[in-house]
Amino acid sequence: MHDSVMSGYGMMYVQNPSLLQYQERMKEDHGRSNLETLFGVKSIPKDTQMRTILDNVDRELFRPAFKDFTHRLQRGKHLEQFQLWDESYLVAIDGSEYFSSKKLSCPACLEKKHKDGEKTYSHQILQGAIVHPDLRQVIPVILEEIRNTDGTEKQDCEINAGKRFIHHLRCDHPHMKITIGGDGLNSKQPFIEIIRKERMNFILVAKPDDHKIMMEWIGEQKQLGEVKIKRVDDEKGRTHVDSFINKVPLNGNDNFILVNFFSYQILTPDEKTGEKKVTFKYSWITDFEVTSKNIEELVRAGRCRWKIENECFNTLKNQGYNISHNYGHGTQNLSFNFLLLTLLAFFCHQIAELTDDLYQQCRKKLGSKIELWGNVRAFFRIIIFVSWEMLFRFVLNPKSFQLIPMKPG
Repeated sequence: MHDSVMSGYGMMYVQNPSLLQYQERMKEDHGRSNLETLFGVKSIPKDTQMRTILDNVDRELFRPAFKDFTHRLQRGKHLEQFQLWDESYLVAIDGSEYFSSKKLSCPACLEKKHKDGEKTYSHQILQGAIVHPDLRQVIPVILEEIRNTDGTEKQDCEINAGKRFIHHLRCDHPHMKITIGGDGLNSKQPFIEIIRKERMNFILVAKPDDHKIMMEWIGEQKQLGEVKIKRVDDEKGRTHVDSFINKVPLNGNDNFILVNFFSYQILTPDEKTGEKKVTFKYSWITDFEVTSKNIEELVRAGRCRWKIENECFNTLKNQGYNISHNYGHGTQNLSFNFLLLTLLAFFCHQIAELTDDLYQQCRKKLGSKIELWGNVRAFFRIIIFVSWEMLFRFVLNPKSFQLIPMKPG
């Protein structure tokens, strides 16, 4: 099992689905391989064997790795730069689909029936990551699979996965100060009550169409002058408008809760008429008291939620990780376990970007992750490296190495 898991992890780490084939050939020629020296794989499994074993591995066995990596970053003081006010960490959450097919399916697949009678099978997840407005890196915490289970007639959904996510996140990090950043799907009272129960704060998108009663109440308060407004003009002639009001009823229910509301608009002058029009508008609810002093910081935190899409999902889909690629669907856990291994590889790369000088130099030299790992894959096929330090030093300056042909064994 160890060799199969680490072989699969190695594939995702160097972003090469053909890694096993090349490393098996290298081991036959030289008696060793990079899977052995860098990933601790003693016996390289056959491709089919690896998939069969991974399909039967319990997905919960991977979760402690995310917790352990995060705690190591904390102990090394590398996570402090992600703190917002009051030493709180902003955990952005969002859902995403990573597998879709009209032919392949498993018992955990979500089903969508079309009008023509066809079905689309899919796998979806709810992902969470620690983000900060000033940092490009994101720190994945855990992910929750949106999956069907035996004996359940109603399909699983993102909101239910979100509830499980909040509970598991608090179990993994019982003492961490956490602020949840979510979209309009999460800004409902039952979800907010679960966040509060787990001793977390929240900054959640509040779309006017989803909160008509609340927005009517705010509109009335605005006419009475109770809504505070802050305007700032920038050098491009745009006007940034912050509005806020505290202690707002979230809905019209008898047991409604009070939340604090704030919004942000950008007014941009028309090139022809000079008249300013709204070009960006968003609003949020939070349990933090909003003031004229912290409104800009809250807006930055609210907008930071999109980093889970831009810096996490888009990177995983378009920067070589290929999470939408079907590496193998299996009948139990294979598809999700490959995703977990991919996310762990991404997590380690993020850690390297934050903490490892050699990795940072390689990124600076080559400019992108795709270029870096393209070089690594090329070297992997022809050279055996005894350590990651040696590999990255070779990437930085290949001419400084004298390569010695290895004898078998």
